[in-house]
Amino acid sequence: MKPYKACSCRDSETKRLLGKSCPELSKKGHGGWYARYEAPKSAGGKRRQPRVGPFVTERECKEELVKVLGRASNPKAHEERKTTLGEFLERRYGWRKSEAETGEGLAKKTLDAEREAIDLYLKPGLGHIRVVDLTDEHARELYAAMRKINRPEEKDDRSEILRRLVGARATREGRRLHSRSISESRIKRVHAVFHGAMTDAVRVSKIRTDNPLEGLWRSKGGKRSKGRAKPLLWTAERVEAWESTGVVPAKVMVWTATQTGNFLDFTEASEERLYPAFHLTAYYGPRRSELVGAEDQHLSLERGWLHILQAQADDELDDTKTEAGWRQVPLDEETVRVHKAWRKRRIEERLHWGEAYEDSGRVYCYEDGKALKPAYLSSRFAILIERYANIRAKAGEGWSVERIARKYRTTEAAVHVALRMVLPPVRFHDLRHGAATMLIAAGVDDKFVSEVLGHASVAFTKDVYAVVAEEMAADATRRIAAFIPRASRPAAVGAISVPSGG
Repeated sequence: MKPYKACSCRDSETKRLLGKSCPELSKKGHGGWYARYEAPKSAGGKRRQPRVGPFVTERECKEELVKVLGRASNPKAHEERKTTLGEFLERRYGWRKSEAETGEGLAKKTLDAEREAIDLYLKPGLGHIRVVDLTDEHARELYAAMRKINRPEEKDDRSEILRRLVGARATREGRRLHSRSISESRIKRVHAVFHGAMTDAVRVSKIRTDNPLEGLWRSKGGKRSKGRAKPLLWTAERVEAWESTGVVPAKVMVWTATQTGNFLDFTEASEERLYPAFHLTAYYGPRRSELVGAEDQHLSLERGWLHILQAQADDELDDTKTEAGWRQVPLDEETVRVHKAWRKRRIEERLHWGEAYEDSGRVYCYEDGKALKPAYLSSRFAILIERYANIRAKAGEGWSVERIARKYRTTEAAVHVALRMVLPPVRFHDLRHGAATMLIAAGVDDKFVSEVLGHASVAFTKDVYAVVAEEMAADATRRIAAFIPRASRPAAVGAISVPSGG
């Protein structure tokens, strides 16, 4: 089992390989290092002495020999030494699919996600490499190539692995399945499939003695986390300061209940087609990807429930952001009423489009039935906020309500709503933060709020929203005191005027 040096030179007369007897072996760079080891006997009892190599150095040969000897005691490992990752992934997927068909295995959606990870990334990238030869470097190379897809770096990279990945994505209907770059969350999901397969190679199939992907995803050691940005409430004082300076106090801002109500009144009065989506977000805070991914079959208006089972953050359906995201959201009577009207409108649109209608099966869709793009919701939200501000600006210039309504192609009712109060800026996602804040401020149980929002834990919900919820409750208390006149109290006591930012 001692390593030896050999080459592929042949005798000039007999043409036989010289191997270990080549006189040139003493020269640097000539030949390579090999080693033989005693493997388990064949099924017929025949002795087997496989060879490993060639290696550039004797040290590399010894290191590989140690690994091989660790597997040699396992006959299965020797039989599987030529099994490639692609072959093993297909075999493993077959097992898991068979288990799923009995009702004991994975859900179809999870299996489909695993199939995509195999077809688009693992097999094209590393499927040709033997399972016994895989290292952590192979995985790192794969993930690095994935990060370049649909980015400017893709054009400058001429690596074979990236070429194969790009080729795999162009094989379906002659076009790429995704036009966006690969997110880190998707890479981690591919890594989960890869890691699971290698774990099975160790524990189930006994092909390897170790999992080379163990500990591959490590935290950023030494760097202090900046923490999650916590929301601030748009109190009257902050609105007044923003009007004067134009500076938004924090990255994440939340409307008060009054401001949120005014936005919803404005959106509804504007006859915004997607008002139901904004209404649901403001009340119960589903993520944008969850709104777009919601399907009709999971919305029960009779029982007042919406089951959130999937999301669409990019161009296709996927799992929810976390396991806790898979949840039921109870709907109040007003939300049910809004969505019954929405369902009726969609039926009318379907009749209008006729055969051209493409039923995506989604709760929220375009007029022709196609599934919404996630960015479209944010775009509509931004248009509404901009229109609201423009209406107020024109009113300040002395424009009449009728003229403003014609200018912005909206209703006079929407103009009247916009003139009630200032609406400070927030992002579409901040409606989710607002929903969490208002639920807590209204005294709803923290656990219920956490479940409705799909948070991983109650502790997270309280940590992020408790302070701003208290501020909202205090703000409401001050407004109640200002609203109710008391003859036995001086006007200054507890009476705070309500500015236009209300």
